[in-house]
Amino acid sequence: MKLNLRRTARRRRPKRERVPLYVPRLPDSVWSADFMADALACGRRFRLFNIVDDFNREVVHIEVDTSITSERLVRVFERLRRERGLPQVLRTDNGPEFLGETFITWAKTVGMAIQYIQHGKPNQNAYIERFNRTLREEPLDASLFMRLDDVREAIYWWQIEYNEQRPHDALGGIPPAAYRIKNAENSTYELST
Repeated sequence: MKLNLRRTARRRRPKRERVPLYVPRLPDSVWSADFMADALACGRRFRLFNIVDDFNREVVHIEVDTSITSERLVRVFERLRRERGLPQVLRTDNGPEFLGETFITWAKTVGMAIQYIQHGKPNQNAYIERFNRTLREEPLDASLFMRLDDVREAIYWWQIEYNEQRPHDALGGIPPAAYRIKNAENSTYELST
């Protein structure tokens, strides 16, 4: 009857400390990142990788493709590093892309700390979860996309509108880009362009 089968060992996740959600005092000091999934009209699945600045809820980047690996994350962050710099802290969940050796090694090399939330506690990454809901309800659920390029174009224009035109309640009714500029004027922090 072969009852003596080996048991597969459960992969143990490192213990995560609960850290209260806080609003950073400076832009580009803490970013939140998360993945989403959706499908084209033909049923082909695709993923979105979202990055939001916790200071002003600005969308830093949205990557759209059928597969996004740890190596791809490194390329995305390297591009962001050249364009606007990297945050001191990246807050993420415990997804396999964020736990991959490639990404962890690269993050240590560039000096970006990764703050993992506790397993099964998405409210510890509330800024990106709230953003994901808005992204899902507005451009993704509002349209039926035929190609990935259609998704990328719709997301591109929506991101510009979200960052530069849409008032945000948590920011006093002004858009994220305007809030960033307003706070850069009120502080000794220099805004890099």
